[in-house]
Amino acid sequence: MANDKKTLTKAETQVMNVLWSLPDGQGRSAEIMECMPEPKPALTTLLTFLKILKDKGFVAAEKIGKGQVFKALVSRNDYTRSFMREVKQTFFGGSVSSLVSFFAKNEELSDEEIQEIKQIINKLKTEN
Repeated sequence: MANDKKTLTKAETQVMNVLWSLPDGQGRSAEIMECMPEPKPALTTLLTFLKILKDKGFVAAEKIGKGQVFKALVSRNDYTRSFMREVKQTFFGGSVSSLVSFFAKNEELSDEEIQEIKQIINKLKTEN
């Protein structure tokens, strides 16, 4: 990912989540605004966030007619992978087991979630 050291603010993440949810990861500002969670920002605020996201390399803008179509340049999966790698390095010394252990101890996991995690681990063991 070209944005390895760039992270999104909470507001930028909300905008990206909307873009990622739209068909082909793109839409006009009105479409993006319509899908924004409440309380919705002012249109000028949304456009400012889109400009920041463009400057950071997360979004491209293409002028079509009187408006612009904004398109996500980074997939949700690529951003999440990069972000979680950074969290793992910064807070857990690069250790996946420390990261997983932290969440297992500090989250109230349901029996169903524990079973699901076990199934994921078992599947990984058989694939390797």
